[in-house]
Amino acid sequence: MTLKNTTKPMLQISDVGMTFTTKRGPFVALRDINLDVKRGEFVALIGHSGCGKSTLLNLVAGLTEPTGGHLLLDDRELKGPGPDRGVVFQNHSLLPWLSCLDNVHLAVERVFGATESKDQLRQRSMAALELVGMSHAVAKRPHEISGGMKQRVGIARALAMEPKVLLLDEPFGALDALTRAKLQDELLKIVARTKSTVVMVTHDVDEAVLLSDRIVMMT
Repeated sequence: MTLKNTTKPMLQISDVGMTFTTKRGPFVALRDINLDVKRGEFVALIGHSGCGKSTLLNLVAGLTEPTGGHLLLDDRELKGPGPDRGVVFQNHSLLPWLSCLDNVHLAVERVFGATESKDQLRQRSMAALELVGMSHAVAKRPHEISGGMKQRVGIARALAMEPKVLLLDEPFGALDALTRAKLQDELLKIVARTKSTVVMVTHDVDEAVLLSDRIVMMT
């Protein structure tokens, strides 16, 4: 599978393969994957369960390393996780003992703590929550807000790090239809405002058509 852009891509995935060792022997999850994503592009990865969509996203996130090929972000090889990639999973992954603000602030402090003051870090965290419409819930903890609100905070946390690429793995998959539709609309507005580069995994073809600039079908 090869898809090339005419302009120099921000994200380059070249001849990537991923083989897992199992009790039954090697399992090939990905083979010869080539994909370029240009700056500011929204790419949706779709395909049947088990085709390797989330595996590919995890490779870009640096959560696993490929057994073959190379992944480059702005011409730098990806090795492990980094603040240049913000990740939002289906499970919001918020720390339950922290408030919404503190969940975002924790990520902000890790990325900008060495160069910005405490006031600047707080302002950055607040701005991210305002961006996703959660400024009214800064003091609330995850168990005090709805599933849709938790995903908003997860998106705020990812965007607050000012990543080069935003990675979304079925971010709305666990939500009811009405909440999902509302967050899809809001994500479109956020991406337009921030001009983010986005790679999203989804099983929903309608969602892919609505949100993305380009759909990549994995088989």
